[in-house]
Amino acid sequence: MTDAPQASDRPAFLLKGTTVSLTALELAYFDEDSFEAALREKIRQAPGFFRDIPIMISLEHYDGPTAELDFFKLLGICRRHNIHVVGVRGGDEDQRRLARHAAIALLPGSSRQERPPSPETRPETDAPAEAELDSPDSGNAPVTPAPARVVSQPVRSGQQVYAPEGDLIILAPVQAGAEVLAAGNIHVYGPLRGRALAGVHGQEEARVFCQSLEAELVSIAGHYKISEDLQERGWKAPVQIQLRDDLLVVTPLDRSPG
Repeated sequence: MTDAPQASDRPAFLLKGTTVSLTALELAYFDEDSFEAALREKIRQAPGFFRDIPIMISLEHYDGPTAELDFFKLLGICRRHNIHVVGVRGGDEDQRRLARHAAIALLPGSSRQERPPSPETRPETDAPAEAELDSPDSGNAPVTPAPARVVSQPVRSGQQVYAPEGDLIILAPVQAGAEVLAAGNIHVYGPLRGRALAGVHGQEEARVFCQSLEAELVSIAGHYKISEDLQERGWKAPVQIQLRDDLLVVTPLDRSPG
């Protein structure tokens, strides 16, 4: 008679922290027909980008009636178009309760909401803060920028390269079908043919630099342009891309010396 097989000492699963870049759908109001028509048009512009994409619904700029916010209908529309809603960000208590009833995860607010006040708006009682940071007795170490991640090999189709804290510097081409992401800026010293997502934690000052713009998609802090839009300016030329007034602006890089 043989002994019964022993249960494995290896755990069935492990929980690990990770960071995933998500596209935010900023909802201004919800009308079933208008929402589906707008979504269908976006998918028509970039069908490959939206196929099976996970998104979060941002309610931070929602100004429609809460009574019209039907998450069950919204989820149904997205599922019909192979888009997967994984969470809701922002919103008031009533709106978040509706999301919870629809079994949608509740995500923390964006980094823009969490930024400290600027020096112009900081209360007068906070005035000594700068002196305290410089004081040797304060115990605060000087803030140093996050190190950049440097990649010297080409980024192949299907690969994803991520710099979760600082800039991403790629000394080779980024091929079509590849994806590069960074908390800060992205520098590509070669053709950029895949997807580039800079400022993935909401850093609107992030930029994308490349020696030849041939990208499928470029995104900065959740604002994006697809290939068809990017071809209007600077296509297959050295450019920088930055965010101005919630719009991505492409400008040429000056190749002249000095």
